[in-house]
Amino acid sequence: MDDLIKIFWSAAFLAAAIRLSVPIMLAGIGEAISERGGVINIGLEGMMLTGAFGAVVGAHVTGSPWLGLVCGMAAGILISLPHGVISINLGGDQIVSGVSLNLVALGLTTFLFRQMFGITDQPQVVGFEPLDIPVLSQIPVLGPSLFSQSIIAYLAVAIGFVFWYLLFRTRWGLRWRAAGDDPAALDSVGVSVDRTRWGALLLCAALAGMAGAAISLGQLFTFIENMTGGAGYVALALVIVARWNPRWAIVVAVAFGAAEAIAVRVQAGGVTLIPYQLSLMLPYVLTLVVYGLAARSGRAPRALGKPFVK
Repeated sequence: MDDLIKIFWSAAFLAAAIRLSVPIMLAGIGEAISERGGVINIGLEGMMLTGAFGAVVGAHVTGSPWLGLVCGMAAGILISLPHGVISINLGGDQIVSGVSLNLVALGLTTFLFRQMFGITDQPQVVGFEPLDIPVLSQIPVLGPSLFSQSIIAYLAVAIGFVFWYLLFRTRWGLRWRAAGDDPAALDSVGVSVDRTRWGALLLCAALAGMAGAAISLGQLFTFIENMTGGAGYVALALVIVARWNPRWAIVVAVAFGAAEAIAVRVQAGGVTLIPYQLSLMLPYVLTLVVYGLAARSGRAPRALGKPFVK
């Protein structure tokens, strides 16, 4: 029992929970915008993986983590283009297109990484080290966990509030929500539904690429095949739990990050009270449980996943 108390109430655990929540937070915020626009982006996992790869390549070539981050976001956008053409312009099935994108991204990043670095070489690149905020980082327990994170973590929280404001307080946000709820009404006032949905999808892809970069440049400082490990699917569930609200996505992401941190800490800390195999299941079990509860009470955008025919 003492081992469990040390796990749950320690600066290291809280810091890990925040750090692990950042990728799904960014991806979840982007997916909330995309689904508000009427596009289901099942390819979130593939965009994150491609973003992680692009960020490592960019940082390796330029020696700058910031340019690596830009490359990761660009890679996420680039791989999203076929999904947008199929699901928006051609009216294809968004689920099938997204799943196909995930499979393509997994094979493509593995192939390109081996072509560039070989099978045995594992390059280490410059990344985003923890940034201490003066005074606040000295607060016991909470200080090191909340105010000693990488710059991407601070950006993720800021992005959540910015996109919440854009979604619910601006004309752009009104158009996004109309594209997902009543695209015919949006078209009747002379606004292109396709362009609106494209904008939402590309924003989602950029944030998904940033989420992948948060893993490769903010945590591991390298690229590993299939390193996202299902984080994109967790982000999909996060959107439903957060009621398609970017601000709530921040809170829900931290809860999912805490579940993953528990699994890591139990496995690494040698806690015998909880079998480590069960702890590894915890994030995905939590995803299924909260998804099942939230899916019954939430209301998705009415035109979500439905192609618009003018």
